[in-house]
Amino acid sequence: MWTRRLLLAATAAAPGLATALPALAQTRTIAIGFMLPASGEFSQYGERFRNSATMALDAFRAANKLPGANVIIKYEDTRADPRESVNIARKFVDDREIVGVLGDFSSSASMAAAQVFKEAGMAQLSPTASHPDFVKMSPWQFRNITTQAQEGPLLATWMVENGLKRVAVICIQNDWGQSVAAYFNAKLQQLGGTTITTEFFNPGTRDFRAILTKIARERPDGVYLGMFYEDGAALLQQRRQLGMRMPFYGTGSLYEPRLIELAGREAVEGLRISTAFAADSDEPVVRAFVEEYTRRYGSAPNMFSAVAFDATSIMLAAIARAGINVTRTQLRDELARTKDFPGATGLTTFDPETREPNKAIARMEVRNGSFVVVR
Repeated sequence: MWTRRLLLAATAAAPGLATALPALAQTRTIAIGFMLPASGEFSQYGERFRNSATMALDAFRAANKLPGANVIIKYEDTRADPRESVNIARKFVDDREIVGVLGDFSSSASMAAAQVFKEAGMAQLSPTASHPDFVKMSPWQFRNITTQAQEGPLLATWMVENGLKRVAVICIQNDWGQSVAAYFNAKLQQLGGTTITTEFFNPGTRDFRAILTKIARERPDGVYLGMFYEDGAALLQQRRQLGMRMPFYGTGSLYEPRLIELAGREAVEGLRISTAFAADSDEPVVRAFVEEYTRRYGSAPNMFSAVAFDATSIMLAAIARAGINVTRTQLRDELARTKDFPGATGLTTFDPETREPNKAIARMEVRNGSFVVVR
């Protein structure tokens, strides 16, 4: 049964909680706030966040590790807009049922909301805010994804190992995209490589021909991409139309089965990326997660689905460890104690000082129309 395996992830970090409550004790409602983009350009990611959070909450409830508590998730749509994320953060802080918050999706929106949670003293765990400065904002910020400080050097090293030293970089123009370029370029230079050009594009761009034509004239050894799969599908399709044959590498944000569907197999073949999640893993927790997500929602989960599932499960386990009378401060402290939490993205441990997650990063390549892990 899928819940049996998923419960290992949702409850393994919460042993010894079976303290009986008085039979007449009233049920306490304990809420998690989840800020996500339910509409706008990034709504497809918000949908995956909500899907995964629902699965994690169902598994947690089935485990019955917190008798006497009604644990719920309250969702709010920020559209990944920093201004709206601040408004939602204030709403969550004023809601006394909410003991901790998940989100937002983008680094910009997460960091804007972080100021509110910092002042109020509420834990904020973003599944995907990978800007290196996010968790530095205060002791109340956590993340469940590797940062560009880790991912960028890995990809730069991989490219240099494959003899690609003159590299062109294309990134989305936002806080995250700036960090993608900065960390990759720094490591590439350290390894003796050269960034021949760094091109930024505005969110929502779908015509990359001018950027690609400019890069083609420079004749780089390879191209590094910092973008999401919708942008990547358009760019890779146009790259093929322009006859650009140099290798393309990219951030883990491109790991999405629909990338291949939208761009076409020929356009995506050979793309190399990094990821903290591999849907074809033989690990029981991963298999259970993939099978149940696919059964429920009719499509395979991607990396964003997996990190959202794990982030929700980690916060639920921290609530369970803190107990039915959990406070916002207690939840923050229990999150900080998270160690070797078994989830869809592997074991997660938060560094006690930096609150950075310790996760392994895998290399992937598109081969014969499928993402495969490169051993």
